[in-house]
Amino acid sequence: MGVQRPAPDPSGAGRLVDGPAAELIHSAYLLELRSAPALLPELVLADLAHILALLDGGLVPPDAGRALIRALLELREAGTPRIVDGVEAASDHGGVPLDPARGDLVMNVEEWLRGRIGRAAGYLLVGRPRREAITVAFHLAVRRRVVSLASALERLQRIEVELASAHVGTLAVDYTYWQAAQPTSLAHALLAYAYPLGRDFERLQAAFGRVNASPAAAGCTNGAAIPLDRAAIAGELGFDGVVLHTRDANWQPDLAFELTAIAASAGLALDRLAEDLQTWGTREFGFVELADRATRVSLAMPQKKNPYALIFVRGAAARLIGRVAGAGSLAKTASGQPDPRIFAQDEVPDSLDLAEQSAALLAEVLAGIRFDTERMDAAARRGYLAGNDLAERIMYARELPFGEAHRIVGAAVRRALQAGRDSDGIDASTLDAAAVEVTGAPLGLSDSDVQDALDPVAAVARRTGIGGAAAEPVGRLIEERRRALRRQRRWIAVRKLAIEQAETALVARARAAVAG
Repeated sequence: MGVQRPAPDPSGAGRLVDGPAAELIHSAYLLELRSAPALLPELVLADLAHILALLDGGLVPPDAGRALIRALLELREAGTPRIVDGVEAASDHGGVPLDPARGDLVMNVEEWLRGRIGRAAGYLLVGRPRREAITVAFHLAVRRRVVSLASALERLQRIEVELASAHVGTLAVDYTYWQAAQPTSLAHALLAYAYPLGRDFERLQAAFGRVNASPAAAGCTNGAAIPLDRAAIAGELGFDGVVLHTRDANWQPDLAFELTAIAASAGLALDRLAEDLQTWGTREFGFVELADRATRVSLAMPQKKNPYALIFVRGAAARLIGRVAGAGSLAKTASGQPDPRIFAQDEVPDSLDLAEQSAALLAEVLAGIRFDTERMDAAARRGYLAGNDLAERIMYARELPFGEAHRIVGAAVRRALQAGRDSDGIDASTLDAAAVEVTGAPLGLSDSDVQDALDPVAAVARRTGIGGAAAEPVGRLIEERRRALRRQRRWIAVRKLAIEQAETALVARARAAVAG
């Protein structure tokens, strides 16, 4: 269907006489409207708070102000917005029709209001540019998503911690370079994935403090000429305060980059766990099996069980990395430019949503995962993974430099593997032969000394320092994470409640203003 451009106002076309080119409509205008599902509900709240402030100050005719409030409350209940062209916009398919030929979301809302209340819709932008309306809506939309992402990260951490508490005594392999490195506990391995998510949670908390500051009533750039109470409007919308500088309030290009980077940081933490689980779930490793509900069958190969949930998490992380580069490129521009904004309005909420979806999906994966603890135990007992402990035992028992002890153990491992023995091929005599090769003299350690040093269970038990893999420090880590998670849940609950209460109170005040 063809695009119908708005006809010029017969009373005067204003600054522009011609309508927008079809190419402009189908590129920039359409792009701006893609943010509508995320921003329209919040834009209505921003508009309600603004009109109420204008009415309180006697800055608009009371009848016009009340008509606007009634129409905005109707818009709030109108359903999910849909992008249409000029012909379809005239038909009724439910939801709010948004026509890119009319411009951005603010202009579409004004046109929708004009269709309901006529010229009174023109009072909507008294004392503020369209940029401010969208910026307030952006802050409202993003703060809600910051809290939602924080909630998803908290749940995933909680599952990781509870799994760890069930596997304090489960032997596992710690890998570096995807080579078996040292024995560890499964609990210690799982907790290593929780701590980065905790730091991402803290980043979200800090960013929320910046997002939850109000840009409302800042005016165009140098402040508003009409007397609007910025602090009162901020309180009405549930903000903690205002963005102090009016020009900064209008733009804040760093917020889009910061929020996208936090989403990407969380995505990378999720990716590391997803990639490790995908590798652990191969037949060659066989350490984990995903529940059927987290997988997808191959339509070509009936024997396969594809870890599709993990693939989504990894792909989402890659997409978020690209978003960070894009946000940085867009922010690299002269001040006061709209080019970063028209992309950020859609991509920042979507990036936060994508990170939240990934965290929620990975939590579901872990909730249904099955660990093959026997296979993990067996893997930890192969390959002499406590070789470091044996080298230290030699160093202290025979007062040799660690470098020499290291070479002795390396030679002993080589001899055992060449003999086809990857778990029980090193005893005192093997070690003596290796020592003669390296230093020219035997060590004279006992078989029990060698066996104790190489025992993976004993090696884990020796890691008793802060953050170590032994049962006691792991227990302390688990309790520390549980305390942190309780703090996270309290913060989430407080923020969710504050947002809900502010919205409920604002809508109630708007309804009261037009009652009767």
